[in-house]
Amino acid sequence: MTLTRRTALLGVSALVLSACVGGGGKFETDYTPVPADLARSWRLAEVRVSVPQTLVVSEAKTLLPRADIVWREDPLGDRHAQVGKIMQAAVLRGAQGLRGSRPVIISITVTRFHALTYEAELASSDWGVHNVDFIAEVLDARSGEVLLPAAKIRAETPAWSGARMKAARAKGITQKSMITNHVAATVAGWLGLGPDNRSSFSRQGN
Repeated sequence: MTLTRRTALLGVSALVLSACVGGGGKFETDYTPVPADLARSWRLAEVRVSVPQTLVVSEAKTLLPRADIVWREDPLGDRHAQVGKIMQAAVLRGAQGLRGSRPVIISITVTRFHALTYEAELASSDWGVHNVDFIAEVLDARSGEVLLPAAKIRAETPAWSGARMKAARAKGITQKSMITNHVAATVAGWLGLGPDNRSSFSRQGN
């Protein structure tokens, strides 16, 4: 390939990326904290995670697929089930400090799980978002009584890409570990078991 042609192709790629990500957007991790006295009375009995089949999955090899679920690190298969396992592990970790006397069930319904495609991960050194949103409800494990009505939780965090993510992968850091850690920290903050994890940021990406 000639230098002129390579330069032209790089220019086209840059234009495509610019068109896709536009001027970026605002993202956040946000929730309404559970009252401390209420959370202190709970003991975790179970975490239930629902990933509705109505959530649209994309396997498109593009920078920004239009879909509710974008997940690539697990082998090609049931993405709803794969997302469910990730969220189950993350919520369990985040809620493990509940040591009260009343057994509770934390019920989670995923509304969005949009990680990076590999094409997006390789495209640039500073862009992309892991966009994870869900609805959380707390129930009495014995009676089924709703102790905390369904509330939206946003757990959005900057993704890593380009050389930064390549170096991270060499150290064993993956998209899965980053998402799991962030969701766990968000749940812990929501329950008052850890630092308040709420924040907002502007970034180019999904």
